[in-house]
Amino acid sequence: MADVRTRPTAPVPAAGHLRTYGQIAWLWIRAAWQYPLSFVLLAVGNGMITALDFVGLWIMFAHLDDLAGFSLHEVALLYGAGSLGLGIADTAIGSVERIGTYVRTGRLDQMMTKPVPLLVQVCADQFTLRRLGRITQASVVFGWACTYVEWTPLRVLVAVSMVLSGAAIFFGLFVGFSCIQFWTTDASEFANAFTYGGATVTQYPLSIFTREVVVALTVVVPVAFANWYPALYILGREDPFGMPEWLQLASPVAAVVTVGAALLVWRGGVRHYTSTGS
Repeated sequence: MADVRTRPTAPVPAAGHLRTYGQIAWLWIRAAWQYPLSFVLLAVGNGMITALDFVGLWIMFAHLDDLAGFSLHEVALLYGAGSLGLGIADTAIGSVERIGTYVRTGRLDQMMTKPVPLLVQVCADQFTLRRLGRITQASVVFGWACTYVEWTPLRVLVAVSMVLSGAAIFFGLFVGFSCIQFWTTDASEFANAFTYGGATVTQYPLSIFTREVVVALTVVVPVAFANWYPALYILGREDPFGMPEWLQLASPVAAVVTVGAALLVWRGGVRHYTSTGS
């Protein structure tokens, strides 16, 4: 098989990569707006489908006073924060899930010949704003839940950090697990089990699970930092598993570690890749 190589280029500041990402994304946005009715219908439909998740929780609370000791508005805070993090990451880099298709069709070979970082191209490719339906719905739920919180300056800071760190954590999970397709060429469903599956798990209080599950969601797939730990601090609740209190403020650290690990895996996957030979 042919080995695809790109010419070495001078280092480009991160701001330059973001600008390039924005330019590619803008091209796809302009293309989508050529069919505005289709765009609006897809965005509204996406929002309505994701809204059914919270409707299910609402109906469940019609028959329950609390879920593992958490009230509806506390669960809504968890749901909104987790869904916001996933929605931002999915909108920004959801296309990375298609890496297996790019490998099989040879499109990845084409991208590697361009003087633009490969990850930037993959993440921005086929960018679409219709996923904003998920972000809008999650923002409404999160905003409603926030009206029940007794806010302090530090809690506000933790809330902002929770959303941004959650998005970064899901970014890392999207990239890291999608890299498996460099070796298998088709493992998107496996990756989804940890990205979308992880987001689904965090929609509920982790106190409904065993301690072993919570430890795994803290150390192995760190989605607990996307909303569970910071939400405990915001709500002024003690950790039901007796985990260290400093974990409630450690979401930014978990985000940096997750993204760093994902980029290392991405680098290894690209080095392993030897083209389709076509």
